[in-house]
Amino acid sequence: MKIAIIGGGPAGLYSAILLKKQRPEAEITVYERNRADDTFGFGVVFSDATLDNFEKYDAPSYRRITEQFAYWDDIAVHFRGTVHRVGGNGFCGCSRRTLLLILQERARELGVAQLFEADIEDEARFADADLVVLADGINSRFRDKYIEHFQPEIDLRSNKFAWMGSTRPLDAFTFIFQETEWGPFIAHAYQYEMGHSTWIFETDPETFKRAGLEGLDERQSADRMAEIFDWFLDGHQLLINRSMWRNFPMIRSKRWVKDNMVLLGDAKATAHFSIGSGTKLAMEDAIALADAMHRAPTLEAALEEYETGRREEVEKTQHAADVSLVWFEHVDRFWDFDPVQFAFGVMTRAKAITYDNLTLRAPDFVSEVDKAFAKQVQAKGFNVDLRKPLAPMFQPLRLREMTLANRAVVSPMCMYSAKEGVPGDFHLVHYGSRAIGGAGLIFTEMTCVGRDARITPGCAGLWNDEQEAAWRRIVDFVHANSAAKIVLQLGHAGRKGATKLMWDGMDRPLEEGGWDVISASPIPYFPDSQVPREMDRAAMDAVKAAFVQAALRGEACGFDMLELHCAHGYLLASFISPLTNNRTDAYGGSLANRLRFPLEVFEALRAAWPAHKPMSVRISATDWAEGGITGDDAVAIARAFAEAGVDLVDVSTGQTVRDAQPIYGRMFQTPFSDQVRNEARVATMCVGNITTADQVNTILAAGRADLVALGRPHLVDPAFTLKAAAWYGADGVFCPPQYQPGKEQIFRNSVRDRQDFEDLKTKAKPKTRAELKAEATKPLAAE
Repeated sequence: MKIAIIGGGPAGLYSAILLKKQRPEAEITVYERNRADDTFGFGVVFSDATLDNFEKYDAPSYRRITEQFAYWDDIAVHFRGTVHRVGGNGFCGCSRRTLLLILQERARELGVAQLFEADIEDEARFADADLVVLADGINSRFRDKYIEHFQPEIDLRSNKFAWMGSTRPLDAFTFIFQETEWGPFIAHAYQYEMGHSTWIFETDPETFKRAGLEGLDERQSADRMAEIFDWFLDGHQLLINRSMWRNFPMIRSKRWVKDNMVLLGDAKATAHFSIGSGTKLAMEDAIALADAMHRAPTLEAALEEYETGRREEVEKTQHAADVSLVWFEHVDRFWDFDPVQFAFGVMTRAKAITYDNLTLRAPDFVSEVDKAFAKQVQAKGFNVDLRKPLAPMFQPLRLREMTLANRAVVSPMCMYSAKEGVPGDFHLVHYGSRAIGGAGLIFTEMTCVGRDARITPGCAGLWNDEQEAAWRRIVDFVHANSAAKIVLQLGHAGRKGATKLMWDGMDRPLEEGGWDVISASPIPYFPDSQVPREMDRAAMDAVKAAFVQAALRGEACGFDMLELHCAHGYLLASFISPLTNNRTDAYGGSLANRLRFPLEVFEALRAAWPAHKPMSVRISATDWAEGGITGDDAVAIARAFAEAGVDLVDVSTGQTVRDAQPIYGRMFQTPFSDQVRNEARVATMCVGNITTADQVNTILAAGRADLVALGRPHLVDPAFTLKAAAWYGADGVFCPPQYQPGKEQIFRNSVRDRQDFEDLKTKAKPKTRAELKAEATKPLAAE
């Protein structure tokens, strides 16, 4: 077998090593455009888990690499005159040049041919090769040559960054957030060998220009950075090596394979430097390719297995990198945070590290986080324990005169089980059991303001006396048997009305028994859906009056709070999104115009709803579709509702158009809540694939939302909050006397269960290489 590898970086060299080990008889040649000892950049970083993988696949190169590494456990966050150190991270740094020389030497030992200063422009040179590995980096010539086949998407990010080095020794992975007269600068720094550290400087484009960095050469830029960070550099110089300021390109390729050619490393996909995964991804690509070549019966099958099998892991890493880079791009959102909360946000920005995870690794740090959160609560007028504060999930919150005992919320979830809009015994048990289960706040499903406002024949409503009596029964039960508050969510289905029950075909039009539907514009949801009637002024007035009458009935029922549904493509959302509103009158065109009718409805409700009771609005913060609502639009929408008197923005996303392409994942909508909360400066509730109390605490402690709504977890576990309270020792959670013995038992058992769990996790976690190295170098005790 003949294999040509274009690119002598970590991806190309490691793939050569692994493929040669598999096939000693194969003729493998690596072609590199630079000289053997050329390299750009300074250090690379790996986690302990990545090194474990290297040890498994090639022990000789692993041993040589680890002999050259600098190890550390701590991450240090410097912000506004404070430093917070978080241990137990297990990272290692190595000179990129050293890494390349080690891999070159190992490849040479195995018989891999290496040609340097070989600038390959045409793969026809390898017409006799069975496999061509394209590992030619972020500016891959061959990816671009076959751009129509590989279909790369290149997202050039806004922040400017430059990669430099220093002689400053470091004993932790160090983040420095530096305020200057021009704006914020960020340094990402780590030691990679004795006397040498990598420094990546980052800033937003406006600060970059104000600081006069545009047009400076490498040395001048380094000198400017040395001035800004001189207090930390402590006299050590900054080193340069192609240290130009640039914008990071997030690259995703639709295809990785063409005929017998395959993309590896940065040529196929990139991950932002803030999670330190570029070289890791490149070398793990080589592992995945070698595994596929070992297992598959043919080359074609191997390349297909590599692409399909590896893509999910790469995309997961890229998603984490995306979330991380957005945090750094918008660091100004958090600049007025308490420093410990800011540091917690740094640690949890990419979702891989959580509140519970940090509690195991850095309990003193999390204790500081809890105290900082409790101080914020105390500043709102609550008498809370600052010495041993409860976890954020169990801290109270006040909205107008409504006080919530905790931050856990039962999300609004349509049950499609009402009869002519009347909630029945199912609803009584559904809402009642979840209130007894300890949640601070219960949302009703979208309750429709008229018969023709329903989504399906099974939707609940509040337009007649029978429905009002049924809802009053539920509200009375919640108030009599729990400490929960209950919110009435009012909505109108608009163009998504007259459809089947969810389990019969969600959003599909009824085949019989339907009704006329209305919307901002006559645009059907599906091509075969009913075409909605475009609303005129008379229809708007009628709908607004229906909302007001439903709200008055809600007040008569005793609801504690009112929410207006302006999301998910329903009637009011159809005005807000440009994808569903093509009107040319005063209610179409600009965002201000598109908001006009939803704000009219909200203001009418605010006038009718008691002043001492809060109101919220549910919005879709993005349509997940080209030309639709964006996160920046969501901030403007939230501000407009805040000016009209909203107390809380319930931040959801999507469901506006059928061709939307949402990016799912854990807590996938939380970044939008984060943006709305910290840019519009309004309280938010987040929702969306949030499944654990750990995630709830992580979101709250990092300042990404004020309330956290959970849907599916509450469907299967009405006592979700009570169980979480037992786990975190929040014994003040309300429980009716009938269930008190059960509460006492779970609280007793949870003390032991949590200790057993933490002991097991601690014992199961292998020692980091930094810990092992410290033990190995510790002097023996005198006998």
